[in-house]
Amino acid sequence: MVNHKLTTSLMLCAAAVFTAVVPATAATADPTSSRLVAVDCFSNPQTRPGDFLLACGDGNNRLVDLKWTTWGPDSAVGSGIDMVNDCQPYCAAGKFHSYPVTVKLDRPETWPEQPELKHFTRMQLTYTDDRPANTQQQMTYTLWD
Repeated sequence: MVNHKLTTSLMLCAAAVFTAVVPATAATADPTSSRLVAVDCFSNPQTRPGDFLLACGDGNNRLVDLKWTTWGPDSAVGSGIDMVNDCQPYCAAGKFHSYPVTVKLDRPETWPEQPELKHFTRMQLTYTDDRPANTQQQMTYTLWD
């Protein structure tokens, strides 16, 4: 009888620890979307990044305040602000300007550096208001890997 109570107590404790450690969303999370990333300038895989550097060489163009509405197996869509340096009269003396954008990531492929992950290979920015000089309303970029 004592052994049965001890076994039951241990099982209940183990269940409580497991429940506390494993988040409730783990059972419902889409394993495909958690293995899908955007690779940044420093070869870091990011899922739903809050910011994303576009100008790796000089840092004069960066997406900030990104909020993702979807992050699925084929594409991701979000919105944010494109911070662009006007480089006037030259980049070190330039001013950053903010432009609201919609961001779409797509064309996922296996990431050679970490084959268990897929990474988006294309980004489309759509300016929803004003846009930088000499920039189209919609810009498409091939992302690095």
